[in-house]
Amino acid sequence: MPDPRGFMKFPRKDNPMRPIMQRIKDFDAMELNLSDEQRRQQAERCMNCGTPFCHHGVFFGGKKAVSGCPNDNLIPEWNDMVYQDRDYQAFQRLTKTNYLPDMTGRVCPAPCEAACVQALNGPGITIRNNEKFIIEKAFANGWVADSGKPLKRTGKKIAIVGSGPAGISAAWRLNQLGHSVTIYERDDNFGGFLMYGIPNMKLPKDIVKRRIDTLREVGINLVANTEVGKDISAEELRQKYDRVIIATGARQARELNVPGRDLKGIYQATDYLREATKEVLKNGTQATKKLNGKHVLVLGGGDTGNDCIGTIIRQGCAGITQLEINPALPETRAEDNQWPEWPMVLKTGYGQTEAKTLFGPITTYAATATKIYGKDGHVAAAEISQVKNHKPIPGTGKKANVDMVILAMGFTGHEQWLFDSFGITKLNKNYTTNDNQIFVAGDCRRGPSLVIWGIYEGRMCAEKVDASLQVLK
Repeated sequence: MPDPRGFMKFPRKDNPMRPIMQRIKDFDAMELNLSDEQRRQQAERCMNCGTPFCHHGVFFGGKKAVSGCPNDNLIPEWNDMVYQDRDYQAFQRLTKTNYLPDMTGRVCPAPCEAACVQALNGPGITIRNNEKFIIEKAFANGWVADSGKPLKRTGKKIAIVGSGPAGISAAWRLNQLGHSVTIYERDDNFGGFLMYGIPNMKLPKDIVKRRIDTLREVGINLVANTEVGKDISAEELRQKYDRVIIATGARQARELNVPGRDLKGIYQATDYLREATKEVLKNGTQATKKLNGKHVLVLGGGDTGNDCIGTIIRQGCAGITQLEINPALPETRAEDNQWPEWPMVLKTGYGQTEAKTLFGPITTYAATATKIYGKDGHVAAAEISQVKNHKPIPGTGKKANVDMVILAMGFTGHEQWLFDSFGITKLNKNYTTNDNQIFVAGDCRRGPSLVIWGIYEGRMCAEKVDASLQVLK
């Protein structure tokens, strides 16, 4: 293990962020890196804690938040290897469980850090940053592709529907095991939510494309602009492949059912972020004036709402109002929310921090929009009401002028029509369905969750598929 007194020798130091007034001028990556020496010092802070809580995910807070790594990453082991300058061994240990540390090392909220033993009486270890350091060393040294290539081919063929975290994770593992894998993606670019659901400044798209290029390099076949169930039928996949994995995510967005919803200028967050990313891919990462003079209303206080705020700012908006239907969390832990539980406390996202710098506080809690007003068929104003138990309180509505509304209120689950096309009537806990040829993994199975959950689901589903194929030998 690293120096058991390392956490006393070196203070926690996260990867720095670019200054706000600098970074809002473009869509380039916000996060910078520490030097190799500083990163190894941070790995040295991992203490010989005896019973590490970081590498096993446990739900707390009414099963609303996980603390510890849901993917069972071997965190103390690869921290030790980074400290000892054994980067290749650290990469091997990290990717025994996590096939996409290039993604989680940038966007994971790091529930592992909340469960770190040192976080009981200190700031915890910089696990996410250390993970990013390891995978960047691996790509720089050419280790990643070699780790994904099989020793031999089995002759079995698997189709994966969806190229998000679960789909990529399943494809990587099945390819390692020697099966021939084809990923079908409905969009023009691969990566699913990684490509079009997370903005470039948080997860640069060249990082996603690098991973997709690596999939091709190890022998995985990729088919874009093809929607299974429409462009190619479920029956065609059944006939062509030995197994099919559906990993299409939880794409059913929650709706706002209020008068005026049909006006122009109201967008689901996923649609808005997709178009914003397409503009960056086409025109470059410079900030724009697309929303110059516009005041935008964002409904939803989660990560997606925060990403929308950061994007709106970089498109030159004149102001932002954010509504969160839930009451504000406390600023400090409640008595019944102690370590190692995930801290259910008020947090400010990067987008909210940027908006506060530009416009002052923007977020109203326990509030929602109860009516949208229009002018010439376009959004012109919104009625904002206070809520109690998610129900608007009569008589509290106030009218506010807005030019655009973004719905970032979360997701309700999978697309039922796709499941119906495969005849899926039952989802089992072990990734199987009522049809022994069809498997399901990721958010479309468990509901909307973290990228790391998608990686775990894809990995475990791949093992289940592989086991099922053994009877075909």
